[in-house]
Amino acid sequence: MFRKDLIPLLLERPRSVPEISRLVGQKGKQTAEDLEHLLKSLRHTPFQPVISPAVCKQCGFEFDDGKLRKPSRCPTCRGNWISEPLVGLNQKNAN
Repeated sequence: MFRKDLIPLLLERPRSVPEISRLVGQKGKQTAEDLEHLLKSLRHTPFQPVISPAVCKQCGFEFDDGKLRKPSRCPTCRGNWISEPLVGLNQKNAN
């Protein structure tokens, strides 16, 4: 699979790393690495990333949007009921 093949998946709607992994048939760690590389190279394309960070469902703590994989515990309440971060793409506005 090529990293550019992730673009159509992410344009449809925001997705989590495990969901993308299932769709492309590869392991989550490899998908996360490919996704990180793709997001870095987007500045040279007509797309911009849209990242919804992971959120603790217990206390509402919002994690850094740079993390693409779900953290194991919340640093505030120590809960583990955490939503997956979602990654999507939008077209850049033409100026």
